[in-house]
Amino acid sequence: MRLYIKHIGLVFYVFLVTCSHGEDDHGYDSEEEEYIAEYEGYDGWYNNLAHPDWGGAEMALTRRVPPAYVDGVYYPSGADRPNPFDISDATMKGETGSGSLLKRTAFMTFFGQQVVEEILDAQRAGCPPEYFNIKIPSGHRYRKYIPLDEMPFLRSRYDMNTGFNPSVPREQLNEITPWIDGGLVYGTTKAWADALRSFKDGKLASNEDRGEPQFPSENIIGLPMANPPPPAESDQHTLRDVTRFFKLGNPRGDENPYLLSFGILWFRWHNYWADRIKREDTTGKMNDEMIFNEARKWVIGTYQKLVWYEWLPAFLNMDEAEMEENAYDGYKPYIHPQVSHIFQSAAMRFGHTLVVPGVARRDKDCDFFRTTKDSSFTPEKYNPIGRIGTRTCNSFWNPQLPIRETGMESYLMGMASQHCEREDNIILEDLRGNVFGRLDFSRRDLMAINIQRGRDHGLPDYNTARRAYGLKARKTFEEINPYCNNTQEAAIPCSILTENLANVYNGDINKVDIWPGGLLETTKNGPGELFRTVILDQFRRIRDGDRFWFENDVGGPFTKEEQEIIRNITIHDVLILATDINEGDIQKDPFHFYEGEKCYDEAVEAFNLTISEHELDNCTDPYTFDYFKGSEVSFVLTFLAAGVWAIGCVVLLYVLSRNRRKMINESRKAQRRKSRKSAKETTRLYSTREWCGDGQSERPIAVRLGPGKSITVLNDRGNKTYRTIDLAIHQKITLLVCPDQRRKMMTIVIEKEYDLVMKFDTEEERNAFISDIESFLTDPAIGVGRERREVHQAEMLRMANTKVQRQKTLERFFRVAFAQAFKLDVDPDDITEFKSEIAKDVLTCELTKQEFAEALSMKSDSVFVDQMFDLVDKDNSGTVSFREFLDIIVIFARGNPDDKLELMFNMYDVDHSGMLTREEFKKMLKSMMEVVSADLEPSQLEQVVQTMFSSAGFESKNELSLEDFNQLMGEHKEELSNASLQIQGQEAAPVQQETKTHAPRGTVIHRGNAPSRAKKTIIRAYANKGQGEGSGNKGGGVKGGIQRRQTRSVQIETVQAAYPKTDSEKVFGQLKRFIENERLKIFWLVLYTLVLAAVFAERAYYYSIEREFAGLRRIAGYGVTVTRGAASAMMFTFSSLLVTMCRNLITRLRETFLHRFIPFDSALAMHKIIALYALFFSVMHTIGHGINFYHIASQPPNDLTCLFRDFFHRSHVLPKFHYWCWQTITGFTGVLLVLLACVMYVFATQYARRNVFNLFWLTHNMYVIFYILMVLHGSGRLVQPPFFWFFFLGPAILFTLDKLVSISRKKAEIAVFKAELLPSDVTALTFKRPTSFEYKSGQWVRVACKTLGSGEYHPFTLTSAPHEDHLSLHIRAVGPWTTNIRHTYDPNTVREHPYPKLYIDGPYGEGHQDWYQFEVAVLVGGGIGVTPFASILKDIVNKASSNTRFPCKKVYFIWVTRTQKHYEWLCDIIREVEEKDTTDLVSTHIFITQFYQKFDLRTTMLYICERHFQKIANRSLFTGLQSTTHFGRPDLPSFFNSLQDEHPDVSKIGVFSCGPPGMTNGVESACVEMNKFDGAAFIHHFENF
Repeated sequence: MRLYIKHIGLVFYVFLVTCSHGEDDHGYDSEEEEYIAEYEGYDGWYNNLAHPDWGGAEMALTRRVPPAYVDGVYYPSGADRPNPFDISDATMKGETGSGSLLKRTAFMTFFGQQVVEEILDAQRAGCPPEYFNIKIPSGHRYRKYIPLDEMPFLRSRYDMNTGFNPSVPREQLNEITPWIDGGLVYGTTKAWADALRSFKDGKLASNEDRGEPQFPSENIIGLPMANPPPPAESDQHTLRDVTRFFKLGNPRGDENPYLLSFGILWFRWHNYWADRIKREDTTGKMNDEMIFNEARKWVIGTYQKLVWYEWLPAFLNMDEAEMEENAYDGYKPYIHPQVSHIFQSAAMRFGHTLVVPGVARRDKDCDFFRTTKDSSFTPEKYNPIGRIGTRTCNSFWNPQLPIRETGMESYLMGMASQHCEREDNIILEDLRGNVFGRLDFSRRDLMAINIQRGRDHGLPDYNTARRAYGLKARKTFEEINPYCNNTQEAAIPCSILTENLANVYNGDINKVDIWPGGLLETTKNGPGELFRTVILDQFRRIRDGDRFWFENDVGGPFTKEEQEIIRNITIHDVLILATDINEGDIQKDPFHFYEGEKCYDEAVEAFNLTISEHELDNCTDPYTFDYFKGSEVSFVLTFLAAGVWAIGCVVLLYVLSRNRRKMINESRKAQRRKSRKSAKETTRLYSTREWCGDGQSERPIAVRLGPGKSITVLNDRGNKTYRTIDLAIHQKITLLVCPDQRRKMMTIVIEKEYDLVMKFDTEEERNAFISDIESFLTDPAIGVGRERREVHQAEMLRMANTKVQRQKTLERFFRVAFAQAFKLDVDPDDITEFKSEIAKDVLTCELTKQEFAEALSMKSDSVFVDQMFDLVDKDNSGTVSFREFLDIIVIFARGNPDDKLELMFNMYDVDHSGMLTREEFKKMLKSMMEVVSADLEPSQLEQVVQTMFSSAGFESKNELSLEDFNQLMGEHKEELSNASLQIQGQEAAPVQQETKTHAPRGTVIHRGNAPSRAKKTIIRAYANKGQGEGSGNKGGGVKGGIQRRQTRSVQIETVQAAYPKTDSEKVFGQLKRFIENERLKIFWLVLYTLVLAAVFAERAYYYSIEREFAGLRRIAGYGVTVTRGAASAMMFTFSSLLVTMCRNLITRLRETFLHRFIPFDSALAMHKIIALYALFFSVMHTIGHGINFYHIASQPPNDLTCLFRDFFHRSHVLPKFHYWCWQTITGFTGVLLVLLACVMYVFATQYARRNVFNLFWLTHNMYVIFYILMVLHGSGRLVQPPFFWFFFLGPAILFTLDKLVSISRKKAEIAVFKAELLPSDVTALTFKRPTSFEYKSGQWVRVACKTLGSGEYHPFTLTSAPHEDHLSLHIRAVGPWTTNIRHTYDPNTVREHPYPKLYIDGPYGEGHQDWYQFEVAVLVGGGIGVTPFASILKDIVNKASSNTRFPCKKVYFIWVTRTQKHYEWLCDIIREVEEKDTTDLVSTHIFITQFYQKFDLRTTMLYICERHFQKIANRSLFTGLQSTTHFGRPDLPSFFNSLQDEHPDVSKIGVFSCGPPGMTNGVESACVEMNKFDGAAFIHHFENF
């Protein structure tokens, strides 16, 4: 793109030139004949118009020798070559201090350094950093100071378009232009040049404001100049501010005082030309810009001349013939000027052998300055004061100190008065071991670096390079330098070649690196054959390919006259004109220093022309640095604070919850005090709290002593009995009193019952209760013994026999009793497998009357319980023993009809007279009705009894003997015989197998004795046994009852299933049922998990493999892989959370066909699961970043600048952990996110929702802040461009629109006028119906409670019917919100206050509302899924009773439930339907699937009486309903098949099911099976809960 734009610029430029000049003008103005020159650009582009990029900055180096990458692409060469340290020590180590044989000066050497910096800069490391470290040999001096095994080495920057295949191997970059175009004076960009300018009179800015007009302006603006740590400041271990440097065009111009001196020289040379041009502008037309550009042109021209005609001949010792041979013969646009790899990495480094260990400064009088404390920051222990010169190794990156001390001229004159080091192979220690480095490796071996750099650039071996340049390859090591035996020309002894070099390369000359090989070619004349050829070739190409070369006559920048002026300018002239050096202060040729020239003798006397390193201060020792230093405290405190914050959130939650409970307790205490004051003395009511066991919450209770021989435990309001302790059956009560823990607890231990553990508010209250109960027990009217003991609280709680423990014992009791009675296989957990202690507990366990009643789910004071208990309690002990209970159960289980009738007779023969009076018979019937809360009018009951007596011929009898009773019940003997307690999943005895028969109304399982009969039960719903047989219950005898008839073709069968016996079978069965019920949820959860894993894996793979080159993973390890994967997973999960909260969208979608495939009702559960995923990945991300931040904070600052390019920091700043964590938007927002997540997650726990729900709602609504922080977190671009929006945008839009819909929707605030706490944790709410609220039966609403948060809505199906004036809901407490709603409307909570108001939103529809569109509709409800049908059933009856015309003619309602106990409220609704359904529109069947499993003793024992009771009362003994009760699961295919026979003219039958997936799937399967055959089509609609 950049090249394309420049090409457009070129076309525009050519167009302007063509329009401005005639064809033959050749650059001259046609009127004034004034030459108009094009000014050279800064970045080198468009120097060559045919190839605009040739010579451009930031372009790849060129190759003049073939690459030798190991893999042919990018991997460094020389894998089989020796360690660079070994080569450096073997071939370049030696004594320094020998002067140049050619009398060349240090001026020439350092002039050469700034020439290199003019055409070449490839020192910057690649980005991301690639380390190609050099192993430090054992015994090396570095190991003494630096505890590292390798010297850091960073590979060079390279062209990202190269290095992909052998055809395009990696090519390193030259960051500046190869042209001699003044880059070291002005920089290589216009912006950099402008930063140097004063914008006044065309000059560069000076430091005049600080009183130093002779120096360039200080870098107060912070230009990004090179700024390594000064190695001499070893005691400080720090970086220094780049503002201490002078602003120069060369970013590395402040490396040392010698290079800086030349930088200042060129600064002054420019300003000299600016003054001269302004002075010579007699017209006054030239402005600042024109003067600057013209001065720049002359500086460049003179510099080109000085380099080619003065410095290069001196450097290469070229004679006139050689100069003539390489004379300029015009611009050649076909020549590529770019610097070659071999020039950069080897040849031009020849100058290193000429570098001196120090430079002596002098004045005009040849007095040489001695160093002072102001000359450097070198520590005193290295003796830096009083030295003849400034030490090179100790002056790196602090050059301004000695220059300010004695002036730049002192260095220029000093360098000109000092010979450079001899042309040989020896490199001074300042470079070979003490050149500057990073903080963690302050001193480096530049010679080892030279060798490694050549390998980094893929340079081949020495001989390959020679052949590439047309030179003869060397066969032996001695041939490398043929002059080594020539004493006249020898600069290097042969032993260096034949011994040192040969040994280090193991005698293989074809492995010799170019740098040591070329260096050892050196002769007294300077560079050897290879380096000389490479250098000359490079400078010739730079000159010949430069369109702006000062000698170019065709379109060049200068006229011939101007060219001549430049040719006559020498380096001496520049020194005289641009500095304070006067004529005669310095020799004419500063590049050489000959005897007899200015200050020669003084130099000989001072340091013998060449300074030895022994005459200077010692180089400071190498040192290392821990970049993590300074981060320790912030690192530890940050993560410690995060941990403390998380713990603090938990503690805060606990404290707030405890305070809330405390407030509630205080309120209860106040109420208890109030209750105690209002209680009568005779009742002795004591308010306290009962400890219910470990893990159980305490409950407030009131204990009443009396009346009579009883202790009653009630709720705290005294209106509900929890437990009654009958003291009449106890001889002694034990009181355990706690002497510790504030002395508030005590336990009442009652034999054969569970203990009552109480916790009083104060010790005084406890003591008062103890005193009163002791007095109560010792009262003669009570006469119960007592024992009082003190037991420590911990021991008391451990010993306590709680209700939970008692319940376990009772469960074993019933399990074993039934196993014995029915001869069932005993579960492995049962008594035969118990330890002897447990067996003893079971066998000695005795039931109290209350426990007996609870087992029957009946009230302890009911007549049935009284009669049954008295019958079972043979020893009149007041309790039922295991044997007593077993005896009566055996009769029920195995007895013949006569035995069972005798049992029933004896139950109600209260006076044991052997006669059952008519009143006692009535009492029996009434007690059975009482069992199920049913009722009969006295006249109806009398009619039932009279009918039964008449049918048996006992009209005149008032008493029945056992024989009479048998005769009265004779017609039911067969049913009684077959009605033994067949346990669900257990096979009956052969003589009692079930048979499929057309049984009379009320029959669930009709068993026959014939073994050949099929094992099925056929129920004839609501049909008498044969029409017109006149059973005694014609008319039903029930209030509102009717005779219901159904054709014999309609059949509902129960399916018996075998229950698992072993633990493994149980676990497998549970797992199977779970998968069956939750398979749709499992599918979507697994799918989501797989997608989430893929999101994680994609980023992890990307940063491990595809973005390996980025470098971050290399410094941080695979922690980056984990954190990046976790970050993407977090983005995905937190975005997904919004989708699960789009309630309106989910509501609409669940009305579509999609609800069959997507469990929309599980959105909240999915929300929680996704939140847990998000938490998991958040923790992973946070911990990973803790590790990553450690690695990042321990990296060199330059590496971090590369890796995090959007995070700028000054070059002297070492970013610490607190910078990355607290001063970057990514880090700071990350901290805030962690803190906010802690708050949100802690207060989202179930504990928080139950105890401080309002805080949960408040903190959860901070999600807006959370997502804003997530967006900001990614926008920091720390590691990658932000792409959170990829995940977030869609869900955010959906959520926002969904929220707007919720806000815009009119929501009604409704007053609740009735609230009931029904059994099974069901809360019934009845509230006013809004005027405009219209709905259909089966629809649902979203409900929010004002006190629980007006914004939190939950969906519930309406149980009211459309014709009713009110709305009603039945809400079962199964979660935090439903539990809180139950507590909110608890009368104990509301007390005298009005009920909290509700917000309703809706109604919303579902498939069930279309029931009326089918002539025949089948409603199948399971569990809580019956709620939609409550409204439908009432609506059906209303429509039928009001003669409303609608298509539906018959409705079958099938209710499948584990036990009717869970949904007693539905029984009331069904009862209402039965009373109002005068047209027999609805047929109801109830299937109870729980039987023996949970040992509901009432269900088990009353099963036998069920059929008798139905005959008598026309109602189910279990439900009190006329509906038939079945035991087992419905056989739906058989039922559907019978419906086709019953309704042959119906073409479509609507089937509507609601319940767990296992049930609805079964209904769907049955419909699919029936639809395979001809007949009515079964159209299935279902909902899952």
